[in-house]
Amino acid sequence: MNTYRLIVTGRVQGVGYRRFVVEMAETLGYGGYVKNLPDGSVEVVLNATYEEDLEFFISKLYDGSMFSNVQDVTCRKVEHCYFDHFEKR
Repeated sequence: MNTYRLIVTGRVQGVGYRRFVVEMAETLGYGGYVKNLPDGSVEVVLNATYEEDLEFFISKLYDGSMFSNVQDVTCRKVEHCYFDHFEKR
């Protein structure tokens, strides 16, 4: 299992985006967290076993919540952390 850090840019704060990410991550069984960053972007850190699953998750991040407008999602592997659930920070 690997840990990934994703940065989502666009209109993603104040539009229910973190709640959307939590619901999607819980449905897919991911552990990790989502939080707003001071620059207006959103950080998602999660554990994923298969890159195909991660690609699907990223495609859903682009869909976003009803009022969001995602411009970009960057992803990089980071030092492994274990999460037993997914939370909004």
